[in-house]
Amino acid sequence: MFIEELTGSVKLEDSQTEYKGKLNRDDVVGWLKSIAGFANAAGGDMYLGVEDKTHKLIGYERMAADKERNYFNNQVNEHLVPRPPMKIEFLRYEVKDKERFVVHIRVETSPTRPVILKYQNIPAIYMRRDGFTNGATYEEIIEMSIASQNAQFDSLLSDVQYKREDFGTLLDFYAQHNGGKTYTDKALRSLGFFDENGMLTNGATLFADGYDGAKTAVTCSVFSGFNKGSQRIVTVNRFQGNIIQTIQNICDFVYQRMNHSLLKTNTGRINIDAYPQRAVFEGVINAVAHRDYFLDGTQIQVDMFRDRLEISSPGSFYRGAEIGVTYDLSNIISKRRNEIICAILVACNVMEAAGTGFDKIVEEYATADERHKPYISSTSDHFTLVLPDLTYNEGLERGSAMSLSYPPVSQGTEHDDKVLSYCYNQARNAANIAAHLGISNSSYLRSKVLNNLTEQGYLLVSRQSRTKFYKTNSDMVALG
Repeated sequence: MFIEELTGSVKLEDSQTEYKGKLNRDDVVGWLKSIAGFANAAGGDMYLGVEDKTHKLIGYERMAADKERNYFNNQVNEHLVPRPPMKIEFLRYEVKDKERFVVHIRVETSPTRPVILKYQNIPAIYMRRDGFTNGATYEEIIEMSIASQNAQFDSLLSDVQYKREDFGTLLDFYAQHNGGKTYTDKALRSLGFFDENGMLTNGATLFADGYDGAKTAVTCSVFSGFNKGSQRIVTVNRFQGNIIQTIQNICDFVYQRMNHSLLKTNTGRINIDAYPQRAVFEGVINAVAHRDYFLDGTQIQVDMFRDRLEISSPGSFYRGAEIGVTYDLSNIISKRRNEIICAILVACNVMEAAGTGFDKIVEEYATADERHKPYISSTSDHFTLVLPDLTYNEGLERGSAMSLSYPPVSQGTEHDDKVLSYCYNQARNAANIAAHLGISNSSYLRSKVLNNLTEQGYLLVSRQSRTKFYKTNSDMVALG
């Protein structure tokens, strides 16, 4: 029996059709690149259980067909980013009164391109042409990127069917923030939570009770000092779960570990939290809502230092220029990267439709002095909200409160962090550094601090006339 008898049409192996007797476990890239090539081109069909040259049916028994489908799905989920839209079905036929199955995989053109095949940490982009799959050209990659620039991760359809009982956490969260009201299926459907066939969007799957994937990974850390590099890590907690659990886990982590103090007044005492809880909550909501969920292998990073809290989220501000560092939070305009996730959070009354979350943070810090003002920094691959610790009297020094990461300094001093931050973007002489540290320009500074950092490669030295200038070595000391 041949495939044409089963499908009712003649399909030669061409730019949109491919046949496999079975999936080769020893050459996974060989068939994965065909799926990526279909998704990056005009889509296509792959039939498993069919001889590629003769089109003769080999087929699978029922359990073997199911295992082949599961193996296919696992490999696609692990190695293709983003997962292409596809439909998998079993085509049944009989041979001598025994049922057999062909696995038919229909791959659609991905709305987000290019689809990248990443195997053994080596990324590659493929294109299907004339029955063959080859590496995409530079021009094809540019065309794909331009064509899909408006696609959003959370609006793409998944292969998961909507079941109301799978979303108890979200429904309870909605009721809690809406006076006990019920979140109806009609309301969810209207937001694009699932389509007319009941298939969930990617964003919706992240709210499911059982979600435990890496898309929502979070790392929360407490450091004993001012930077990551040479300071002892007091606590590290890693979380992943659905989006509601993510929000609650981060907030609980910060609330349980932040400092508190008392301010005496003429009429009594005022309790002061290191970080206003509303500011923390708004910062967490912003990080979760605007995270770039296309970036696999990343996580939201929450770091608590002696003088500040940093909440960093993968992805720069969506469709906006890099803003570097700004204290003017109220004028930041960031378009939504994840419409469905944002819409759900708005419906749950934990996010403002008008995007006023940063305004609330500014309000919470309205009475703080200049050294205790929050700020935002954004680069091409992440954005960070920095909330100063209101119980730390010295506050932050503008321009010197960057977060650095570097190996521990042998025989380091308490000044190392500030020196490396101060010299990161500009070379400074010893007199400048001494003034910045508030200490004398002494032999101690030059030998125990500057020379020690220089000898170990943390600082680079140049000369202008007889004066030495020191600049932080970015190969040894990284931002973030």
